[in-house]
Amino acid sequence: MTEIKFADEEQASETLPEDFEPYVKEWFNNKFPGLSAPQKYSFDLINDHENSLICAPTGSGKTLSAFLSILNDLYRKGDEGELEDKVYAIYVSPLKALNNDIQRNLQDPLAEIKETAEENGREVPEVRSAVRTGDTTDAEKSKMLKTPPHILITTPESLGILINSPKFKEHLRDVEYLITDEIHSLSENKRGVHLSMSMERLEDMANTSPTRIGLSATQAPIDEIAKFLVGYEANEDIEIEETEYEDIEKADEVPDEEFESRGCTIVDVAASKEIDLETVSPVEDLIHTPADEIQEALYDQLHNLIQDHETTIIFTNTRSATERIVNGLKGRFEDHYDENIGAHHSSMSREVRLDVEERLKKGEMKVAVTSTSLELGVDIGTVDLVLQLGSPKGVARGIQRIGRSGHKIGEKAKGKMIVTDRDDAMECSVLTKCAKEDDLDKIQIPTHALDVLSQHMVGMACNHRWDIDHAYNVIRKSYCYKGLSREDFESVMKYLGGEFEELEDQNVYRKIWIDREENRFGRSGKMTRVIYMTNIGTIPDETGYDVKTRGEGKFVGSLDEEFLDRLTKGDIFTLGGKTYQFSYAKGMKVFVDPKPNRSPTVPSWYSERLPLSYDLGLKIGKFRQQVAQQLEMGAGDDDIVEWIMHNYYLDENTARAIFGYIKEQYQFTGEVSSHEEITVEKYIDDDNRQNLIFQTIYGRRAHDAIARILANMLQKKFGSNIGMVIDDNGFILVTPRRPVDLDGLMDDLAACNPEEQLKEAVRKTELMKRRFRHVAGRSLMILRNYAGNSKTVGQQQMKGHFLLSAIRNEYGEDFPMVKETYREIMEDAMDIKHAEEVIEGLGSDEITYDLREASIPSPFSHNLLLQGSTDVIKMEDRKERLQQMHQQVMDRIED
Repeated sequence: MTEIKFADEEQASETLPEDFEPYVKEWFNNKFPGLSAPQKYSFDLINDHENSLICAPTGSGKTLSAFLSILNDLYRKGDEGELEDKVYAIYVSPLKALNNDIQRNLQDPLAEIKETAEENGREVPEVRSAVRTGDTTDAEKSKMLKTPPHILITTPESLGILINSPKFKEHLRDVEYLITDEIHSLSENKRGVHLSMSMERLEDMANTSPTRIGLSATQAPIDEIAKFLVGYEANEDIEIEETEYEDIEKADEVPDEEFESRGCTIVDVAASKEIDLETVSPVEDLIHTPADEIQEALYDQLHNLIQDHETTIIFTNTRSATERIVNGLKGRFEDHYDENIGAHHSSMSREVRLDVEERLKKGEMKVAVTSTSLELGVDIGTVDLVLQLGSPKGVARGIQRIGRSGHKIGEKAKGKMIVTDRDDAMECSVLTKCAKEDDLDKIQIPTHALDVLSQHMVGMACNHRWDIDHAYNVIRKSYCYKGLSREDFESVMKYLGGEFEELEDQNVYRKIWIDREENRFGRSGKMTRVIYMTNIGTIPDETGYDVKTRGEGKFVGSLDEEFLDRLTKGDIFTLGGKTYQFSYAKGMKVFVDPKPNRSPTVPSWYSERLPLSYDLGLKIGKFRQQVAQQLEMGAGDDDIVEWIMHNYYLDENTARAIFGYIKEQYQFTGEVSSHEEITVEKYIDDDNRQNLIFQTIYGRRAHDAIARILANMLQKKFGSNIGMVIDDNGFILVTPRRPVDLDGLMDDLAACNPEEQLKEAVRKTELMKRRFRHVAGRSLMILRNYAGNSKTVGQQQMKGHFLLSAIRNEYGEDFPMVKETYREIMEDAMDIKHAEEVIEGLGSDEITYDLREASIPSPFSHNLLLQGSTDVIKMEDRKERLQQMHQQVMDRIED
């Protein structure tokens, strides 16, 4: 099979495969009333050794969907005396906690199937499973080496170590099954890239071609995730001579066009239409209701919904909001919440998080409040309601969160999105409709990551000597490297082979030797294996940065790395309730100037909040257009509200709030900005600064790219710093009070090379410095661990700073790891692909823009202007300022 296809309904079976062992059938039929939706397809597919991607909600029997055919196969082997001491199945997940869950959940089936077989007079050996992660003790590792598990449960990083373990990798030679759980969450980042390469290296070293099984929540594009899972194979067989450990594998180079997908059947039974989901507002009027009344109404609504259900999970969008909601509920309803409520987020200790998870499983928790850490499929028992405060920023993420509820047979997932802001109300309402109708946003899978490639090529060299052409083809069998150019491959090999000689002055030495005459490469020295094994992985070390004032050097607090990534010289931010202007960073110190009367340009939550997906942004733009068209045609207010309620899943409070928001914008400006019609407002603020407010709806990552390009262009014209405020619903360029030729600026934007302009814009930023350090760590230029010593983040950062300067001076911007840093910033941190689509649309007039001088900012600008103010003023005062701007709008409309 070489095609990606969807399982046909005719393939569904209500019974277990005919050739399953009788005692396995008996165990299953006694244990379960029937096959769940994914099991009706997966048991036969996996039993027939077909690659499968199973897309189903949590709690649908997805894990057993993947494992039962494998367990049957292992017990059959045992029954026939063919079960050996080696690994037959590998299960990979992104979370250690999920691995431990899987191990626990496998113990009962393994014991019970064996018991059932014995009751039927069949003596079968024990089928073993074991977890191998960074937490596994040396004693457990030794035990596994002597008696390997038949089912190995691990993480992407540990798998990368195991395929390079001289002894343990021999147990992987005959692996028959490879399961990747939560594949949607892995495929969109570099952990997934690393795993994709590990799977291809495993395929190349094994005597078998393992059946690949992916487990996924609802996601799109699901066919691309399937391609990511299975990788590629050459159309013509590559004959590889069987070799010993240190021999050389040889093969002819295979042209890129001769690769094709290994094929996969997608079992998509996510059934997201079955979720019970609604967007609601706690008050009728989101503008004039005082902030304290909205807060009280919100907590009353939360409390009432919690009390009407057995167990509730509340998702927030930031860690600080998680803590605030827990404290708010406990403070207001102290008779109802004590030990039965808990917070769960990534900044908490592992012990506290595990305690919350365990109490959820035991039914001891009435409510758990979390940011993102309970999204993935860790077993948390029975939950019958999920509440989402504010937008989850993506349709698939919303479905994943709501899908944590309703796991009892016959139950639907049930959730409510609760909004207290008009932008959020519009966003959540469109998102809810998309979720109910399976209209998903698309993830982006990173490709051609040269730092991960470097790491794996070192690992490859540690295992044996390679024919260079064969290595290139093995790499291109990975979905993430199919289009890898020979030039980039050779550039990485040149770096690893020490051919950039000046790097030795920075203590960066070669990791591999290259023999061009024999067309082969291999490990350079015994320490190379140690370096690889102790520095493997893609997640960078992170820590806080001390913030000090310039001159007197007064310590004022600390910032996390992601927040610092966002800062450019001149940005205003708040820390400890006071505002500061960012000047520069050196090592692990950030130097600032106090600016007590300035408004923040970067809100404190920036590094925590998830960005709006581009696809969802387009759908919000279309919704705005539809309402605006009805206003243009003279439709009545009640008729439009009724249309919104009929077509979307929301209460009347929310429908009226959204309609009022769009109508005010239309009445005030005569138009409504959307994904196809951009409004740019020129507004002079109270600090006498000129604000160019771009009312766009492409999501923060695309806005970040476009805003930086425009700011870079203006900076060159003005010769002074341009401030930026970037949000999901638009961005602001803060400039000196000088004339701006917007038509000329937009013409320059439409005519530019976006990638080159963005590279120029980020070249000297803190973002570039820190992302280079990450890339240098992954590519083993900077060693986090060496000879028993660990480098601190500060030491890594200083090393990265000197390295980047040296490389630029000697080799320019095309050095592979500098090139990868730009790619990571533009494609992973930002969204250059969709920014280019917007820029092309402006050039072709598919997207139009309109400039208006605004003595009073229009409604769609209000939240953009106020986005950082909650850091320095009370919620009540922010609300008052919003009401003031709103009243100015209404007074102008009524004149």
